[in-house]
Amino acid sequence: MKANLHAVDDVIVLKASLMRTANGDRTCRIVGLLPAADSGERQYRVRFGNENFERRILASDIDTTATTTLAEKEETSSTTTGGPWLRPGSIRVSK
Repeated sequence: MKANLHAVDDVIVLKASLMRTANGDRTCRIVGLLPAADSGERQYRVRFGNENFERRILASDIDTTATTTLAEKEETSSTTTGGPWLRPGSIRVSK
């Protein structure tokens, strides 16, 4: 079995389960790496965008196919825009 290695700031998709429905938002960002679990499986600290706390997940909780698809979409969208993320003409200054 090939172990996927994820790093801090990677955006991942979690598998659907009783707590996470397939329709709900299952994407989160890795904020920390934890020591391996007793079973030897990798552990991660993750945070969902709409939560102000972190969760501990195991590597087996990550949906690898959806995560790979998400990474490919982000890669193509960042290369196709080509422009800067900050446009000085869009800044509004109040008087």
